[in-house]
Order: sequence, then structure tokens, then C-alpha cells
Amino acid sequence: MAIFSQDRDALRQQYHDVWQKMQSGKILTALEQMIADVIVLHPEYHSLLSSPVQSGQEYFVENGQTNPYLHMGLHIALLEQLSTDRPAGIIQAHQRLIAHTADEHKTMHLMIDCLAEQLWLAQQQHQPPSETAYLDALQRLTEK
Repeated sequence: MAIFSQDRDALRQQYHDVWQKMQSGKILTALEQMIADVIVLHPEYHSLLSSPVQSGQEYFVENGQTNPYLHMGLHIALLEQLSTDRPAGIIQAHQRLIAHTADEHKTMHLMIDCLAEQLWLAQQQHQPPSETAYLDALQRLTEK
């Protein structure tokens, strides 16, 4: 399984494949289990994952659409960051935010919003994402 593929439909297919394996009770690899854990958190996507991948399907935020694959991918990216404490301090920021919200899933979504914003800014500026700006944005969440 290549979670870092450049083929959007192949990436999306991985979520569908994991969902099918979950439904049939098959053993999952460690990466598949991480994907499965994210899928479980999002029952609103289960019917989508039960259908074939719609090749070329676009999601437009301007039309109020959320890209479910991007959303789940950001969850996975955040889990990876937390597993490695990269950027350094992300675990502390996560713990502070959980203490602030008392809700793990809400905390994840707040952090994902910050991550997505930093990735968007980096793309607009044609630069790597700023770890400092990301951690600063996470810090501001507990100051509200």
C-alpha cells in the first residue's frame, strides 16, 4: 500500500479497500489499521466508502463541500506527526488542546484546520510549511 502515491484515484481506492477489509474482518497491516481508525471516526463517509471510487470526483469548498479523502488524509498526517513529535512540540500542543476542549475528536479537527491552513499557505507562497507558524496557530487555539 503506497499512501504517498501521486495518483489521486489510487489513494482514494486505498480508503475503499481498507473499508472492505474491515467489513469482511480481514487482518489489516499497521498502516491499514491507522486508516481504519480514522474511518471509524467518520461514519458519515461509510456509505461513500461502500461505493466504487468516482474517478475524477472533485470537491469544491466554495460550494460547501468537504473532500472526505483529504479530511481523512489530514487525520492520518496528524497521527503521524503525533507518533514522531514532529514538529517538535506537537505532542505538547495536542495535550494542551485536549485539556482545553476535553474532546479528542474535536481536538483533532481543530489541529487539522491549522495543518490545512499551513499547507495552503505554503502552497500559495511556494515554500515548505512553517513548523513555527503551525505550532503558533495551535498555541492560539488554547488562548481562546
